[in-house]
Amino acid sequence: MFQPVNWFIGLRYSQSRSRTGFVSFITFFSIAGILLGVASLITVVSVMNGFENELKTRVLGLVPHITVATSPDDDSVRQSLLTLPEVARVTPLEETEALVQSASGMSGILVQGINPGLEQDSIIASHMIAGSLSDLSPGQYQLVIGQALARKLNANIGDNIRLILPSRTMFTPMGRVPLQRNFKVAGVFNLGSQVDDTVVYLHQADARKIMRKKGSENQLLRIYLHDAFDVTQLMPKLEAQWPTLEMTTWQQSQGTLFSAVKMEKNMMWLMLGLIVAVAAFNIVSALVMVVNDKQGEISILQTMGLNKAGIVQIFITQGMVNGAWGVMLGTGLGLLLTFTLNPMLSLFGINLFGAGYVSQTLPIVLAWSDVGVIVIGAFVMSFVATLYPAYRASQTLPAEVLRNE
Repeated sequence: MFQPVNWFIGLRYSQSRSRTGFVSFITFFSIAGILLGVASLITVVSVMNGFENELKTRVLGLVPHITVATSPDDDSVRQSLLTLPEVARVTPLEETEALVQSASGMSGILVQGINPGLEQDSIIASHMIAGSLSDLSPGQYQLVIGQALARKLNANIGDNIRLILPSRTMFTPMGRVPLQRNFKVAGVFNLGSQVDDTVVYLHQADARKIMRKKGSENQLLRIYLHDAFDVTQLMPKLEAQWPTLEMTTWQQSQGTLFSAVKMEKNMMWLMLGLIVAVAAFNIVSALVMVVNDKQGEISILQTMGLNKAGIVQIFITQGMVNGAWGVMLGTGLGLLLTFTLNPMLSLFGINLFGAGYVSQTLPIVLAWSDVGVIVIGAFVMSFVATLYPAYRASQTLPAEVLRNE
């Protein structure tokens, strides 16, 4: 049973100065090490959470969570998919590789034919900086391009640019040449990613025409879920309901990217956790020195009737008080840094991103569950670090110590 007197003595030991300044020096640095380790973990993990969330928003907001090949004449599959509670929206897609050319240059791109009426909630629609997806009309041969591509081609709203499809050909007096057609720029978007330079959007009807697709040829359905990570549970249901349809998931196309981010985050946890562990185990050396310094006092307490368990409790209390100071101050500093990191970077004129990046601030997401894990983990490490010195103190032999005093 933990006695108040043992707690009181341990608390007094944590506040008293050692006879040798070196012990106080080691104690201070063990507290400072835990402080910096906890603060670093909270700040860095919050930034990593922000980047992970940004990646989910940008990549999984654009990349379809599930892709299904269906007939454009049969809308029953799309309507059935929309009835599923996990599904947010389902949009048709035509896709092919092409070249785009203007008077200023040429670039390889990915052409995506969409239904503008079904894309009003898409990430592209919310990042339009000129024009609108609704400006795309069938038969008008218009397209929407990214800001980076518009700069490369020196193209503005209303300009004509040439779309060339190497995979499709047409006969001319000069022989067979790649299919090509002029398109008018109807809109410009800016996602701040590679998509701005590599993808253009047409109306689905225009895309099928230039791709020379017949009415019966399959289109793709892009399925977006409320939570992209529900795809693992949903796929067996879809495959059971439509066993003949070919389906692919974002995990097959983008899974490697997210696995790399997760591994990077785990490695960051490990490295910064080791900093906290090293700092926590500085408590071991500090407490061992305190035990050596307090041999006489320990012996007196034992002769007054304090048992070994009481001695252990005293030094566990002292070590945990030091650990608690480091954890509490580190948590406070970590939260302060997390909430003020972007203002401080702005104050000192530090820009961590290039001019082409949409957001010029660090994406930060503070997860209180992570803070809880960090705090509890630091306390556990501090507790473990006190066990050996406390046990060593309990093995003091009063007769030998007092004989030599």
